[in-house]
Amino acid sequence: MSGLLRIVLIVHGIITLAAAVMLAVLPAAIPATVGIELDPEAYLLSYFLAAAELAIAMLSLGAIRMTDPAAVGLIVAVFVVFHLSTAVLELVYLASAPVTGVLIANIAVRVAAAAIFVIAWRRWRRLATTGVERHPAM
Repeated sequence: MSGLLRIVLIVHGIITLAAAVMLAVLPAAIPATVGIELDPEAYLLSYFLAAAELAIAMLSLGAIRMTDPAAVGLIVAVFVVFHLSTAVLELVYLASAPVTGVLIANIAVRVAAAAIFVIAWRRWRRLATTGVERHPAM
């Protein structure tokens, strides 16, 4: 696997794992960053999200050992869909909630993450297909 895609998957896995731990240990903390107050009765929602984040982290970290372009492509596609659909749903949420800088930043980070995954995967796919690393002309 190319260095760029490997780094992207590792960083993504670590960040997603950290989110899973935060949601499980402090279930109200992440929602509070965008002004959502969770009562203890609603913590189950954070726990469900923590489980999903944990699964995504495991997939991201596990993918670094994969060499099959179709399998890696599917994993990258899932991450792109996850981040872009989350960004769209956050925009839907903004239609009925106050705009916060944290939420806008999160939308921007998710769109950027999706773009980075696509770029890294395309580069890896090209390297896997040709076996030759291409560098931009200086």
